[in-house]
Amino acid sequence: MNKQTIFAIAIVALLIGGVLFLGRSPVEPAESDHLANTALAAKFEELSQNGNSSCSAGFKDSIVAMSDDARLKGSCCSPMSLHRYTEQVEGLQKFKSVPDQNITEIPDDPYDIEARLAKQLISYYDIELTPEEQAAYDYAMLNSNEKGPCCCKCWRWYVYGGLGKYLIKNHNFTGEQLTELWNLSDGCGGDEDHSH
Repeated sequence: MNKQTIFAIAIVALLIGGVLFLGRSPVEPAESDHLANTALAAKFEELSQNGNSSCSAGFKDSIVAMSDDARLKGSCCSPMSLHRYTEQVEGLQKFKSVPDQNITEIPDDPYDIEARLAKQLISYYDIELTPEEQAAYDYAMLNSNEKGPCCCKCWRWYVYGGLGKYLIKNHNFTGEQLTELWNLSDGCGGDEDHSH
């Protein structure tokens, strides 16, 4: 066989494969939901069993030395709950689907955060807010489930506190928006704060 024949056979095979692939029936919505739930359950299993996160000051201080592609995984205080985890991840997807709320600095998963992003958000914690901006931040402090970005002043407090200040300063977030975001991003674990 010469090169032209081999090339022609390869093109025909690709075309047939493409027709077969594109001609298949789309995944039914229920099947798609099942696949998404299965993937989320698998990720939950990984994060809940292999977390590296803790509330200690030493852990917070170690973040700066982590490689940017390292991940901060799992809950800090209590064991994770699949029910609550699912509500949070789906809630964050819905939150970010609202115009002006799909902001790359908002982590998609409060139990799996890239160290590069954590470092960036911690650096925002010292942002100075105007009195009006501070009022929005204070509203979230008073009205969030944890009465702040986290239940204790661990690394999450500074990551999500910094995120809050950044969002208020740069994206005009209200106290209500920040409260909702903090409630969806609670990384303490447990099932107490679930919606239903």
